[in-house]
Amino acid sequence: MSQERRESEALEALQRIKEAEEEARRIIEEAQQRAASNVIRDAYEEAKKIKENHLSQTRKRALEKKNSLINEAEREAEKIKKETAEEAQAISRKAEALIPQVVEEFARKIRNFLI
Repeated sequence: MSQERRESEALEALQRIKEAEEEARRIIEEAQQRAASNVIRDAYEEAKKIKENHLSQTRKRALEKKNSLINEAEREAEKIKKETAEEAQAISRKAEALIPQVVEEFARKIRNFLI
């Protein structure tokens, strides 16, 4: 009986070892799944940060470009406004210089018409 008892204890010990191995495998698998899940979550968060950073930089560059274009357009508009004012003054000066001649010509035509 002692032999059977030893065999029974050995079988029980083997069974406990198998159960411990299965538990260890299960713990390892759960740890790997958690680690994989953590890696995926960390990668997602990092990708999100990178995306936000790129969007922020792109918005900043777009705003700088927009402001640059607005400033350039304002300078061009001011230049055109100045040129237009100068042209208007030149036309006005020419017209003022011609007024005596036009008046004289008109008066001559009226005199001729009345005579």
